[in-house]
Amino acid sequence: MLSPKRVKFRKQHRSVNTRLLRKASRGNKISFGDFALVALEPKWITNRQIEAARIAMTRHIKRGGKVWIRVFPDMPYTKKPAETRMGKGKGNPESWVACVRPGMVMFEIAGVDPKLAERAIELAGAKLPIKTRFAVRKDLEITNA
Repeated sequence: MLSPKRVKFRKQHRSVNTRLLRKASRGNKISFGDFALVALEPKWITNRQIEAARIAMTRHIKRGGKVWIRVFPDMPYTKKPAETRMGKGKGNPESWVACVRPGMVMFEIAGVDPKLAERAIELAGAKLPIKTRFAVRKDLEITNA
């Protein structure tokens, strides 16, 4: 699972929802690969969901090509134990989440056939709790072979 090696503070404030609703200003362009999975909704994506999407993609392309993961879960998500009374401070860190905004490129693929890449990205998107879409790099020419 993805998680930071070390952090300065163990617990973080929850980000304000309006900050997450705005369109992504960074990480919204295809930089490394030819095809990408782009988020259409704002949501926290857990490290387990990112890993499940990555496995689905790499299994479909049969370990051919190259996959880039453009999101990293760097925010700790805390939770209080079940049946605990209110108060007594913030809960312990449960897992790590990545804050994903609309328009953010989450995964990129290169070195595979466009049809294979589209299906692999579709499978990865099915593992995520948000609506996503398949994107192609602008300067890439796709021939119908």
